[in-house]
Amino acid sequence: MKVFDCTTFYNENMMLDLRFNILNPYVDKFVITESKYSHSGEKKKLNFDINKFKDFKKKINYIVVENEPNNLFDETRIHLNKSGNNQIRENSIKRIAFQRDNLIKGIEEADKDDYIFYSDNDEIPKFENISLEKNKNKIIAFNQKLFYYKLNLFCDRIEWHGTRGCKKKYLKSFSWLRDLKIKNYPIYRIDTLFSDTKYTNIKIVKNGGWHFSQVKSPEDIYKKLTNSEDHAEFKANKQTLNDIKDMVKRKVINFDHQAKSKDYKYSNEFKLKTLPIKDMPIFIQKNSGKYSEWLDL
Repeated sequence: MKVFDCTTFYNENMMLDLRFNILNPYVDKFVITESKYSHSGEKKKLNFDINKFKDFKKKINYIVVENEPNNLFDETRIHLNKSGNNQIRENSIKRIAFQRDNLIKGIEEADKDDYIFYSDNDEIPKFENISLEKNKNKIIAFNQKLFYYKLNLFCDRIEWHGTRGCKKKYLKSFSWLRDLKIKNYPIYRIDTLFSDTKYTNIKIVKNGGWHFSQVKSPEDIYKKLTNSEDHAEFKANKQTLNDIKDMVKRKVINFDHQAKSKDYKYSNEFKLKTLPIKDMPIFIQKNSGKYSEWLDL
């Protein structure tokens, strides 16, 4: 049984290096897709350089996504439509899904009983908290702590279910895996028999890792947010680079993770909490000097 760790890439070299080092003892193959288009549709250069990760070179399958999906809304007409902002966001979601689903090209060598895991690049599972050999569940999801700006600045407003996986023989698509409802529904829920997203027996790994969101400079945070899935809503918020610098300095976020999907998410400020270094991955604990810039000590 082999383990394939699959993720998408934009330009997060430090995070990818952390990912490789933390997961290397548990992973047989790292699969990465990078698109020539940002989530907002801007043409971009390819940023991944395998020579920056020489220690893991033999384990990496790298796939370039050359084109955009063919089912996008015409963005030259979106401004004429009252639901324009929603369509802009839907286009971003389609681009993300298209890049994600291209990961299938990187697991062709996997056997049917090999495990396939998907995470966003900044979601790192804690594999030591599960025995894959003993697991009997078709689907596995990791309950991860959410961090902002620094590797140990903790947001306690939400339980983050990031990384999820299954054996290759159960994998319908990577978008299917990402869209699963991470909740065990009662067996009497008949709708689970006809649903692709609702299941009664998901293995949820407690203390299942770390989601290191926006662990980058304010300049890079601003660049990412203006090209992300929610870029239209972020731009409507009129948040400036100086605003982001100020929030990083004060250790606060203004994105409400508890807001409903149709609600405005940039609202009140929420204070982050500093966690001790012992709550970090062992690799970060052993290399805290190297990552001191990204730790709130």
